[in-house]
Amino acid sequence: MTFKDKSVVVTGGAQGIGKCIAECFAREGAKVHIIDIQPGPWFVGDLADKATLERFAAGVIAASGRVDVLVNNAMPLFKGIDECSYEEFAHAQAVGVVAPFYLAKLFKDSFAEGASIINISSSRDRMSQPQSESYTAAKGGIAALTHALAASFAGRVRVNSISPGWIDTSFAEHDGPDASQHFAGRVGNPMDIANMVLYLASGKAGFIDGENICIDGGMTRNMVYHGDFGWKLENI
Repeated sequence: MTFKDKSVVVTGGAQGIGKCIAECFAREGAKVHIIDIQPGPWFVGDLADKATLERFAAGVIAASGRVDVLVNNAMPLFKGIDECSYEEFAHAQAVGVVAPFYLAKLFKDSFAEGASIINISSSRDRMSQPQSESYTAAKGGIAALTHALAASFAGRVRVNSISPGWIDTSFAEHDGPDASQHFAGRVGNPMDIANMVLYLASGKAGFIDGENICIDGGMTRNMVYHGDFGWKLENI
């Protein structure tokens, strides 16, 4: 799955899953273009800002002339209905849904043959905790955006999404109920997601299009009752 000399865009690539994805592509020889709001040696900017997206996209095209892979990974704000303001909720959707749409639009005429878009959703696109509305809505939105873009780009660009479950971005290992609630017997780490991103971006995944792949160690398939695996439901 070599990506030598490929042009790869990763949003939110300064830390966590995005950083791992960017590093994996770089090790495979890709030219990686990162945008993140965190200060550092990449394009620094707020993905919720239209002009910022336009400047970033223009810079990528000027530097590489094309885009082979677009990974929409940037994390939207995580706040719930009690504390999340109108402006914060709108910002979360701008980062999590509008920016992926607009980057796809900005790169529309610059996608290379065999290009791929991979959107990072979340297992929260199908399950929730209280006080998670801004994040959960954005992740549900990008999952739906995925199959809409796949239809529009049919025959030109493959578009898929990944829904990570519990991923410890510090690579810490967990035991006890935290691990045993997963069929896989452990909490995930960023490489579990990065490996799938590279696969979906490669020719080996050429017949996968418009799909959402949940990578959660089986957690969302595990029916847990009060008292199972040491878990106790206290208060919702």
